[in-house]
Amino acid sequence: MRIKMDPRHQRIYAAIAAIPPGRVASYGQIAARAGLPGRARLVGTALRGTPDGMPLPWFRVLHADGSIALPRGSRGFREQSRRLRAEGVDVRNGRVPMAAFALDHDLDRALWCLE
Repeated sequence: MRIKMDPRHQRIYAAIAAIPPGRVASYGQIAARAGLPGRARLVGTALRGTPDGMPLPWFRVLHADGSIALPRGSRGFREQSRRLRAEGVDVRNGRVPMAAFALDHDLDRALWCLE
């Protein structure tokens, strides 16, 4: 028997899967890219319910301020930090500088001529 997945969760998973290595996105950015603006909490719900065995780069999703959502010092926190660093993402004190590593960083740079 196959369980039907919530279509909103499918869109969220697709948006997370599209984050390239070395980049991160906030829960809100993922919600917007999934066509669900303002539904950042739904992204968290979808992540907690990710089907076993689904290859998803969950570790690339952070709070809007770049901080890791998992409790500091937990196994998940350490794993997320390790995976991000392995992709060249700067993680300091559980936070990533979003200006340098966010998914839309290059778009902002192009639009606003940021250096």
